Amino acid sequence: MELTWFKKGTIYQIYPRSFNDSNDDGIGDLRGIIEKLDYIHSLHIDIIWLSPIFSSPNDDNGYDISDYCSIMSEFGTMEDFDVLLKETHKRGMRLILDLVANHCSDEHKWFEEARKSKDNPYRDYFHWKKPSIDGGPPNNWKSFFGGSAWELDEVSDEYYLHLFTKKQPDLNWENPKVREEIYDAMRFWLDKGVDGFRMDVIPLISKPEGYPDAPDIGFRKIIEDVYANGPTLHRYLNEMNEEVISKYDAFSLAEGVGINEDTVGLYVNYDRKELDMLYHFDILECTIVNGKFEEVSPFDLVQMKHIFKKWRDAIHQTGWIANAMGNHDFARMVSRFGDDKKYHKESAKMLMTMLSTQNGTLNIYQGDEIGMTNISLLNIDEVRDIQSLNFYKENKITHKYTEELALEMINKEGRDNARTPVQWDGDEINGGFSKGEPWLKANPNYKDINVAYQEKDPNSILNFYRNLLKTRKEHDVFVHGDFEEIEFNNPKLYIYKKKLGKEEIMVMLNFNSSEESFDAGSNINEVEVLVNNYENLDVENNNVLLKPYQGVILDLK
Repeated sequence: MELTWFKKGTIYQIYPRSFNDSNDDGIGDLRGIIEKLDYIHSLHIDIIWLSPIFSSPNDDNGYDISDYCSIMSEFGTMEDFDVLLKETHKRGMRLILDLVANHCSDEHKWFEEARKSKDNPYRDYFHWKKPSIDGGPPNNWKSFFGGSAWELDEVSDEYYLHLFTKKQPDLNWENPKVREEIYDAMRFWLDKGVDGFRMDVIPLISKPEGYPDAPDIGFRKIIEDVYANGPTLHRYLNEMNEEVISKYDAFSLAEGVGINEDTVGLYVNYDRKELDMLYHFDILECTIVNGKFEEVSPFDLVQMKHIFKKWRDAIHQTGWIANAMGNHDFARMVSRFGDDKKYHKESAKMLMTMLSTQNGTLNIYQGDEIGMTNISLLNIDEVRDIQSLNFYKENKITHKYTEELALEMINKEGRDNARTPVQWDGDEINGGFSKGEPWLKANPNYKDINVAYQEKDPNSILNFYRNLLKTRKEHDVFVHGDFEEIEFNNPKLYIYKKKLGKEEIMVMLNFNSSEESFDAGSNINEVEVLVNNYENLDVENNNVLLKPYQGVILDLK
């Protein structure tokens, strides 16, 4: 299988608001990203993904777009973007944008027109329904952020659909004018030279006919069976690919909400000509039992192995996926899957060793390369995430949890954990992010966890990432290969071999805070160690002793 540039590449996601503030107004911006391009390039990054930079009233931090072809004023100007794109390409990296096509802002001109009257030409750009017999919402659909997914427009006495906040009305993709509006916006940016799109909640764009009530099957299953995978979805994705993406040297990366291993091939198999790849949510959500905040448990390593295997098997040789263990919507990777205290450095390195050797394109989220951790917000006034705030408000009505427990749950899984400012320098105010008051407070541990300190430490998480990603570029087997699982049901160790042509590696990962041993077979002392997050690998009579959170890659060729 040919490893095209977007398959073998490593993607680095930037959440612009929290990345780097160049004008000290407390909000990250495009000029701030430009200042750090050399740093990003030093990580051996191939593709930069920007979370939304388009004009927006920021009800959901840019995921509510009021103009798809202009830049949010807080982030800068179109001239700033042009410089960013040029300087990114100058360094041999690509740039993709976050396309939010399921919904827009209620302050977009389309929706402002649609609200004026039922016969307005823009009315059919959105989903409108009359109240139910009792005067309530048309059906029982719930928003991802809590409450009903329908909002009453009192002027017309009709409800409009919003699967997210009420300021994010869902677009009606059944209307060909809507689709062409989105395609025109895509062409605008592709003609500028961007290299593709990450497509936000794209599986939700086709709604079930008749808007039937959702069965009582749990919210995660409702997303899969009701909100996602609609009847005309694949026709739209094929059309988008044929009309837009295929005409450029660009690729599409889908957020795979509502997709499982049985349906993934319909999206990304090569013969489908729809999407180039997607990342799924099974790993990202494997600590969440029943919806955000509601029930959270420690992850199970054997379950994680099954997740990686079932997705790998689902598209092996037929399609492509991306792998991610962190992004702007989830708590910090090392806090969820590692040990962010005693074995902070070791577990952060080990986790990326695992992720970088899974088949598919590697996704890294800003700050994970220095092991940024969750933050403890002291009171609800410090919370900025709309999802967390809605959860807190609903809890004040239902009294399901004490206020202290509700805040504890937000601190454990809330999205603000991933959105605290990047920690550049421990000796500067706000970690070097901004001299102004940040829109979201900096994690106080920036004095210990920061880029400047780790630049000087050859054994830092940052320099480990650099070495690991450089090594990954040199070995195609990291990206695409046949797996052989070893001790698959071991709840503490994750060990596997990968082979591609003449290349063969063994990956050994200890997910435990104690030493663990296993029999690695004959000649283990004779192979080359490609990557190791400790100084040594202890081997005696072919028995490998892995230290707490040790991660090792051996070259077996």
